[in-house]
Amino acid sequence: GRLGCQHPFFSFCPLHNMARHTKKVGITGKYGTRYGASLRKMVRRMEVTQHATYTCMFCGKESMKRTAVGIWKCKGCRKTVAGGAWVVSTAAATTVRSTVRRLRETVAQ
Repeated sequence: GRLGCQHPFFSFCPLHNMARHTKKVGITGKYGTRYGASLRKMVRRMEVTQHATYTCMFCGKESMKRTAVGIWKCKGCRKTVAGGAWVVSTAAATTVRSTVRRLRETVAQ
């Protein structure tokens, strides 16, 4: 708003043209109007998941961060885990884990 600004060139007033947050584009605001809305939405989903912190399966802290593609490191217990490119645990990895556990249980009986 104007807030009583007497500046003759209001649109160029440094007091009122401070950095604004994005309304809907989020992290993909850096791409501006380039690449199309659909592609930016896809990239946004990926970038948000890759930059998020996840719960560590070893210490239980919310401190698992991605260091590189598929490499996740916990800042709490300093363990390094191989995971998905965007998320710590992928759907396929969860399926494999449950199948291995089930087969292990049938062998144990």
